[in-house]
Amino acid sequence: MQLIPIPAFSDNYIWALHDGRRAAVVDPGEADGVAHWLKQQGLQLDTILITHHHPDHTGGVAALREATGARVIGPAHEPMPEPLRRVGAGDTVEVLGLHFEVMEVPGHTAGHIAYHTPDMDGRPLLFCGDTLFSGGCGRLFEGTPAQMLDSLTRLAALPDDTRVCCTHEYTLSNLKFALAVEPGNAALVDYATRCQALRAQNFPTLPSSIGLEKKINPFLRTREVAVAQSALAREPGSANDAVAVFATLREWKNVFR
Repeated sequence: MQLIPIPAFSDNYIWALHDGRRAAVVDPGEADGVAHWLKQQGLQLDTILITHHHPDHTGGVAALREATGARVIGPAHEPMPEPLRRVGAGDTVEVLGLHFEVMEVPGHTAGHIAYHTPDMDGRPLLFCGDTLFSGGCGRLFEGTPAQMLDSLTRLAALPDDTRVCCTHEYTLSNLKFALAVEPGNAALVDYATRCQALRAQNFPTLPSSIGLEKKINPFLRTREVAVAQSALAREPGSANDAVAVFATLREWKNVFR
């Protein structure tokens, strides 16, 4: 099974899986790049997975479905390009022989979902949309800090070797913020250096892994003393609990340059 990031727009990735004959794509915000890739590889599109309703994740769905007849699977409680199979927490979907568990991860949007399989060629795999980014997390457009922190905590509980396939190349800007929060984190400093080298060659920084994100991502480290202290320095009184720390970090990231 091959895992491929198809670039889209200025910084999106449309993740693709294929077995040499059939393919699946995740969050196709536009159709042309996917159609070109399918033709180039000689693949038939079998399945489209959607994590949430934003147009840069759904804009290509209708055209791809019409052109290929692919089935579409998406969240139970969000506006979606019909027709599709709607899924929620605890549902399982089979994609190219892989069994993905659906996780409800509200925060970025109210009905956001993620897809997790425990074994794709020997390692777990997670398609998490805009909930978890490398070094960061999605903005809270429709959810609360408590919801998003709960969603991230459940993702962080997945096995450390889980590959994290998020849908934006935001890593360098996220790591710039993470270093402002936790400048003494040696793993973070090392990771930032590696990611800068990758982007200088126009290589993706993704996929990441759950184990790595727990070491470097401030939004997964709200219970770490250094992270809480940075939040307290930013907003006195914010270090009372992990949700307050998270809320301060998210508001800080919103205006960070």
